[in-house]
Amino acid sequence: MNLLHRIELWGDRHHPRWMDIVRIALGLFLCIKGVEFVYNMSSLLGAVNSKLPLPAFAMVLLGHYVFVAHLLGGILLILGAYTRIASLIQVPILLGAVFFVNASRELWRPFPELIVSLIVLFLLVYFVIAGDGHWSIEADQPVK
Repeated sequence: MNLLHRIELWGDRHHPRWMDIVRIALGLFLCIKGVEFVYNMSSLLGAVNSKLPLPAFAMVLLGHYVFVAHLLGGILLILGAYTRIASLIQVPILLGAVFFVNASRELWRPFPELIVSLIVLFLLVYFVIAGDGHWSIEADQPVK
């Protein structure tokens, strides 16, 4: 039994039901952020481009990747389908948000975006390990 299989088995056995509500809320949050990203794409890509200059085509690809990953990943998290993959495709986006977008802003504002990004990153890593849970499309027999 390799390490990934043991982590998956541990996650399936130690997944409380209330975390399914957190997974659904996280999926809704990511869908909303995906739509919000489309409306503010130029300013957010400008913030990334100021710290990491990329060619224009790469910036367009990055913008579309963020939108599709947030929207599709959020829907998959809501449904509980391919939860580990949906969470894993979000992790690079949140790492970029922490290091490139939110790092230069103030930390202790009324709604600190850096703290929210770190919490979402932590939850995504948790769902990569723990999986989808009991209330999902892919839920099968309870693990004994």
